[in-house]
Amino acid sequence: MREAVIIVSLPTFGGSGIVATELGVAMARRGWEVHFVSTAPPVRLALHTSESDIRERVCFHQVATQVYAMFHHQPYTLALASKIAQVARRYEVPVIHAHYAIPHTIAAHLAREMAEGQTSVVTTLHGTDITIVGLDPSYRDIVTYALNASDAVTAVSRFLLDATRREFPYDGEIGVVPNFVAPEVFHTDQPEAAAIRERYAPEGKALLIHVSNYRTVKRAPVACEIFAAVRSETPAHMLMIGEGPDRARTEERAERLGVSADVTFIDGTLQLPPYLAAADLMLMPSQSESFGLAALEAMACGTPVVASAIGGLPEVVDDGVDGLLLPPEDAGGMAEAALGLLNDRPRLERMSQAAARKPDARFPREEQVDKYLEVYNRARQ
Repeated sequence: MREAVIIVSLPTFGGSGIVATELGVAMARRGWEVHFVSTAPPVRLALHTSESDIRERVCFHQVATQVYAMFHHQPYTLALASKIAQVARRYEVPVIHAHYAIPHTIAAHLAREMAEGQTSVVTTLHGTDITIVGLDPSYRDIVTYALNASDAVTAVSRFLLDATRREFPYDGEIGVVPNFVAPEVFHTDQPEAAAIRERYAPEGKALLIHVSNYRTVKRAPVACEIFAAVRSETPAHMLMIGEGPDRARTEERAERLGVSADVTFIDGTLQLPPYLAAADLMLMPSQSESFGLAALEAMACGTPVVASAIGGLPEVVDDGVDGLLLPPEDAGGMAEAALGLLNDRPRLERMSQAAARKPDARFPREEQVDKYLEVYNRARQ
């Protein structure tokens, strides 16, 4: 098989876009030719463009849509399919890897038909394509079709695999390939962390962090409520990093709770690791998480997580070892858990050390890339 792959993903800070980017980078390091197809360059790709292998083996192909008066909505899926087919034919790429079932797998399937069946389609399910979007009656049938049109399907957690089996009539094999982090980016040795801590949490203040795309399921306003309860008991500051639809509501919640002076909102940044390493704890009171990549990134930087015991998070966080898990509705319990750790520094340090070991011990990058290579080979058979 020619060593080339088309990766179709969202160009965002969300987990699917991040993992798709890191996978493509890892494949390029192994000598593969990688073609990203999306509406904009993958945001995390900028972290790796200084590497000669990446510059030589990674190409980005932008999907452009046109506005026509006859269309009430831009036909993005058709434009995406056309671009994928163009790339597949021009570069003779044998594998299309779609991250997120709709519209990416549907577009990949259309592209394969346009390329006269010369490519294989691999679908990676990341979460809401199954647990939220896919359950909408308007999309259930098309998600089922996307699964059955794929030559291979993977899910990022056992939880997501089980949810797919439970909700969709798909009997094919689903491989579990967990998410991973780039160890050269996310680690505990972050020289800028000390300055960040001095700026936001001087004189021994506690520093908490929440990283989010501010979708409703992330419950960012609840993170503010947890912080307010912590702040009422001990000097503390909160960093809220990210952008998205719930950000304005979260800022309003901080104002209403009287903690806005102790909460700093920062737009999505590529320089995330120093902020994670500077923090004492990450708050992650999500309503739904199919994996919890933000938690794994924080742990890689030595920051334990106080999170919801839902979805795939128990597969990432060992409760009481490298973080604490509580019912998502128990915001008060999360505040008490955070305070308990902040007031017990030896225990917090032990958790920090355990958290830093977790990514390499349980989710090593090269092992996950090997699994994807096996999936590519199986899809071509």
